[in-house]
Amino acid sequence: MQSQTDKLKGVLYGQAIGDAMGMPGELWPVEQIQQYFGGPITTFLDGPTSNEVAVNFTRGQYTDDTSQALVILEALMESDWVPETAVFGKHLLRWADAIDAFDHNILGPSSKAALLALKAGADAHLVTASALTNGCAMRIAPIGALFDTRHCQKLVDMVCAVTQVTHSSDVAFAGAAMVAGAVTAAMDDLDWDDIVAFAMTASAAAKDYGVPTWSASVAARLQLGLRLAWENAHDSERFARLIYETVGTGTAISESVPAAVAIAYYTRDVQTCALFCANLGGDTDTIGAMATAICGAKNGYHSILPEWLTLIDEENPEHRLLDYVVPMQSFRNRTLI
Repeated sequence: MQSQTDKLKGVLYGQAIGDAMGMPGELWPVEQIQQYFGGPITTFLDGPTSNEVAVNFTRGQYTDDTSQALVILEALMESDWVPETAVFGKHLLRWADAIDAFDHNILGPSSKAALLALKAGADAHLVTASALTNGCAMRIAPIGALFDTRHCQKLVDMVCAVTQVTHSSDVAFAGAAMVAGAVTAAMDDLDWDDIVAFAMTASAAAKDYGVPTWSASVAARLQLGLRLAWENAHDSERFARLIYETVGTGTAISESVPAAVAIAYYTRDVQTCALFCANLGGDTDTIGAMATAICGAKNGYHSILPEWLTLIDEENPEHRLLDYVVPMQSFRNRTLI
């Protein structure tokens, strides 16, 4: 079993790798990915100039998914790990302004609307209560790494507190907790069936705290994704196609979150998972960030190709991922008492 420090590094680098690998084909149909790249994506690539989202990034750079995850960690560190909506809002706005995220199509629709409301000094609740997109789940994996499976309620409380700055709907809480719960269980080195079971438990608990919506159930769609994984254990191409066509790979939480957890369950290691997600079609960077973070939590930093780790460090100098590990470990030690 890997050390907790190794697993914490695995979460952060897993998230960054899945994000950066999935960036070039972000929000493109699978057919367009295959046509543009002349076949499957097999390595890190620049964002195409014809992709209005990915055009902002070059080879090995991660997107707002990972940047926001780190912003959330920084906000928690500032407040001594007490989640405060005002502090989250301050950090997210400062980050968004620094990279001109509002004008460069970098933010998702729910996060953009909520942050603009905060920036204007308005009440963002009307936006967050109906937020059904995945901006809250794409940045939540490191929160899952702070807890163990004995403390499900503490995990759920933290997830909801972090999420509500931009998303406060029931499906947002359920989806974010599903990703975080999978990371928590992977940190505890549970087997894969128990990882998804704990993710479902955390998701169900969190859902009750959100504003009710008509959104499809993330739990039901994860069950569908798991069934597809079992039925297509030896046919990854068919599994990918069925996830794309039936679970969905769009920006909705009810699509991308169950797709990501099912893909992590199916692929089970960082390299396979990152490449699988990059070629999936749809919200490839976000699904990659979530799914590959889970695999990183399970298998640890040492399992990742060294050249991939180096590329992430070199191409994203604005953050040093290893600087977040000691504070995360310190908080995790406090939660385990």
